[in-house]
Amino acid sequence: MVQNAIDAEIAACDALSLQATQAGAQAFARLLKLAETRDSGQIPRIARFLAATYNGQAFQLDLFELRAVDIAISNDMLCCLDALRWGRADLHTLIPEGDGRVRAVIERWGLRWPTDA
Repeated sequence: MVQNAIDAEIAACDALSLQATQAGAQAFARLLKLAETRDSGQIPRIARFLAATYNGQAFQLDLFELRAVDIAISNDMLCCLDALRWGRADLHTLIPEGDGRVRAVIERWGLRWPTDA
């Protein structure tokens, strides 16, 4: 009986993890496309967010950025964070050519990799 409850809990968590990862990948793709193709006041914030999801140690994220973008954009950011919470995969790896595309966004928006001092 206890084993059945444990198995059910594992299955439920696995389903939530898969759902969050799928939604996060779709949201990440939408944000990445915006950062690649648009040029508005919100886009640098999106670029910083994408950089932080790519390498959180190199690119710190100010969570107040979520308040400075449209609701649809912040909803996508939250989907990405939920996917990261479940930790199935780095989001950029779920997008075609994700690594190069994120690096190009980092370059395009003038974000700087920290240097060793």
